[in-house]
Amino acid sequence: MAAPLLEKLSESLGSPEPAVRLILSVLIGYVFALVYRWFLFYQPATVIHLFHICSGLSLAAFNFGSQLYHSATCVFVQFLMLRLMGRTVTAVLSSFTFQMLYLLSGYYYTATEEYDIKWTMPHCVLTLKLVGLAFDFYDGGKEPSNLNPEQKKGALASVPTLLEVFGFSYFYGGFLVGPQFTLRSYQSLVARELTDCPGKPPNSVIPALKRFALGFLCLAIYAIFSPSYPDNYFLTDEYEAQPFWYRCVFILLWGKVMLYKYVSCWVIAEGVCILAGLGYNGVVDGEHQWDACANMRVWLFETTPLFGGTIASFNINTNSWAARHVFKRLKFLGNKTLSHVATLFFLTIWHGLHSGYILCFSMEFFIITVERQAQALVRDSPLLTKLANSHLYPLIYVVQQFIHWLFMGYPLVPFCLFTYDKWLKVYSSIYFCERPEREKAKLKPGSEPWKRSV
Repeated sequence: MAAPLLEKLSESLGSPEPAVRLILSVLIGYVFALVYRWFLFYQPATVIHLFHICSGLSLAAFNFGSQLYHSATCVFVQFLMLRLMGRTVTAVLSSFTFQMLYLLSGYYYTATEEYDIKWTMPHCVLTLKLVGLAFDFYDGGKEPSNLNPEQKKGALASVPTLLEVFGFSYFYGGFLVGPQFTLRSYQSLVARELTDCPGKPPNSVIPALKRFALGFLCLAIYAIFSPSYPDNYFLTDEYEAQPFWYRCVFILLWGKVMLYKYVSCWVIAEGVCILAGLGYNGVVDGEHQWDACANMRVWLFETTPLFGGTIASFNINTNSWAARHVFKRLKFLGNKTLSHVATLFFLTIWHGLHSGYILCFSMEFFIITVERQAQALVRDSPLLTKLANSHLYPLIYVVQQFIHWLFMGYPLVPFCLFTYDKWLKVYSSIYFCERPEREKAKLKPGSEPWKRSV
């Protein structure tokens, strides 16, 4: 009965059925969060774990059918490694190796030349959760004096139970599209500690609705404008026949619209976490904060004129995970640049095996490197610094925003088109001109990259 209804709904919306199933699943998370608040908040931990497991498995079955066994297998194997190997480097390395190889094998055997919603999509989120769990369990065996503040916050003092690991992995607010959170945070949620009213459900309905409304607005923007900027238009003769300026501006508008696909899902999912209480982040300046699970800083994303600002506002939890568990743990290399490259390489293969990912993250490295060098040059110039703070700043800001988004779309082309024959065709159509022009623009006073710090 459900399949024909979903087929009709997807046809009426003009969206693929897997995409409709995904967004419905994210929205159903609000229902699960309400059930938890109204009926289960005061129940024993075992009951809450079972609810989270069953709700998460139901979402997995709704989207991927019998292929949910992939996630269940990896969660169970991870639990066994924690139990049998203990707090050892061997356990961490074994966890990292097994989970990443399983994910990469999934990419290899299910890969196509199109963006597909299949079991590997939530599995990449799960992989980071389980590898992070191994690190946190290992950190729990160290002396607190040997841990940095982030490690202390996530370190596990005791061995988690099977129900805890499965409940943490299948929590409906983060199973499909994220965000990342630690087992310690999940344990605090189950223990009724993540609330602004001790012993009572949190007053998080309004904050959750605000994120839902913002996410829905982003989803509406994507639904309205994405049909006008399809990925496959890049590969048509019509695109190649357009004037050069049109092809470049199309990349700008396409990149901006395309990113709303991710923004909407993450912001709506954040609302689910806030409603359940997982988004509670303590008190700052007398106000309760609900941004513990924020994966987007939407205002920064929309207003920053810097590439570094966009990266800092986008997919925050994944970037934080990579910084905490990869970049900072490579401190022994004694070279920040090498650690940065290694972290970006990890993120590349974590996203998939297509050449487009390699090119995209390589460009990210060079973009950020050039931007930082340009900022350092401008900071040393009193004249340019004065210009940046003059009455001309609004005009400079508009110009910089145009340049920023014009060339932000450039590395997104291979990220979304995947294979080299496709992204090479697009780059050839604009004569590979945007990369050097971008770097020239960054060194012009009018590009004004020094107004904000990365």
